[in-house]
Amino acid sequence: MEEQKVIRALNGWYYGIMVFTLIVLGGMYYLTSQPDFEPMDTMSQVGMILQYAAIFTTLIAIPLGLYLIKWRKPKTLDMYKELATTRILLCGLPMSMNIAFFYLFGGYRSMMWIAAISAIAWYFSKPTLGKLEQEMTPHDPNEETY
Repeated sequence: MEEQKVIRALNGWYYGIMVFTLIVLGGMYYLTSQPDFEPMDTMSQVGMILQYAAIFTTLIAIPLGLYLIKWRKPKTLDMYKELATTRILLCGLPMSMNIAFFYLFGGYRSMMWIAAISAIAWYFSKPTLGKLEQEMTPHDPNEETY
């Protein structure tokens, strides 16, 4: 029963990322629909720095988020909840940031590709009871790995 509460709390974080992303999407769409909005030049120095930051953040956050629980090996449900929340945030927040950059750069398609990669990683961070049981089960050293 305790596992169900943990999964329910994690689902709140998981779907909260989607709501946050939709709010960012709506806000940026509204911003770009204003007549005085001028998209940032992707080849300017600031534009390039923002692109590098988006790519670097995505390339660091996603593998770290997806590997975090395997690396830390949670012993309790509280530790698992903390690590899974961190995984959801590390995989989901770059999606929102990259969507914002997509609109900020005036529909620069590369930012949408990076946001799509983040969305796939966010999807793999979905909390389920089966995933919780699998990640909380201690590794058997006598079990063969292929």
